[in-house]
Amino acid sequence: MSDVEAVKQLVQKHKELKEEIGKVIIGQTNVVEQILISIYTGGHSLLIGVPGLAKTLMVNTIAQTLGLNFKRIQFTPDLMPSDILGSEVLDKDRNFKFIKGPVFGNIILADEINRTPPKTQAALLEAMQERAVTVAGQRYPLDLPYFVLATQNPIEQEGTYPLPEAQLDRFMFAIELKYPSVTEEVQVVKATTSTTNYIPKAIFNAASIIDVQQLIRKIPIADNVIEYAVNLVNNTRANLDGAPDIVKNYVDWGAGPRASQNLVLAAKAHAAINGKFSPDIEDVKAIAHGILRHRILKNYKAEAEGISEDIIISKLLA
Repeated sequence: MSDVEAVKQLVQKHKELKEEIGKVIIGQTNVVEQILISIYTGGHSLLIGVPGLAKTLMVNTIAQTLGLNFKRIQFTPDLMPSDILGSEVLDKDRNFKFIKGPVFGNIILADEINRTPPKTQAALLEAMQERAVTVAGQRYPLDLPYFVLATQNPIEQEGTYPLPEAQLDRFMFAIELKYPSVTEEVQVVKATTSTTNYIPKAIFNAASIIDVQQLIRKIPIADNVIEYAVNLVNNTRANLDGAPDIVKNYVDWGAGPRASQNLVLAAKAHAAINGKFSPDIEDVKAIAHGILRHRILKNYKAEAEGISEDIIISKLLA
């Protein structure tokens, strides 16, 4: 199959996938789209939203429709690295045997990742970066595709361990979940208080997702689009001479080179699912908020004046 035919097939399968997810998850189309883009490009996502917005149900549904193995880890203050990676135990023959932890799956939901100490956060981040874990000096590769979806509650910060900037940078997208509209909430309540229980069918499988990830990387992109993405990231850095005023006034630290890489990859995926064979600047703009918002570190002045990361990004895009 040619790459052009493969892109056309991806458009069709992506449409079927969204329809299937939509039978369980009402609304949140933008959130689902960003999660799927990060899966198509092999990235990870951080979901930021208050409790009760169906984050777990959403991830479970996406895993089912992709035909992938799903594991959920509830992060708590007493969780140890061995609780998620696995540990070595003595079997009946007095030999050490490795028992795999819940980190061994295709889609991992790391629920409330900021509730656990840095040591355990770091153990998960090794798996995210290396696609392998090291236990007692032995390296164990993880099954591909491998995708971590972490959730964070933005309102309850007492007794939490916020993710350091270097670890936040490992996530391709930071996705904000908003409350549903009244119409959507009515549909949610109707669906969840009756006897109907729809089980979504698988549209993809592990091998076809790896094929999609390779296809996305093969998509050609013009130099001017790459330059636009790199300049956009450069403009978030307050310490550079040509930084825009809004960045000099409100930003302490800007995004690093990983942001530029992710902008280009996500723009390729955004173009492909919309039936385009090469991304343009509009594709970069469409995914910029999710990729940059967790990589911009605001200063105290921005906090005092209520200037959010999204306001800064919108000004840069304008």
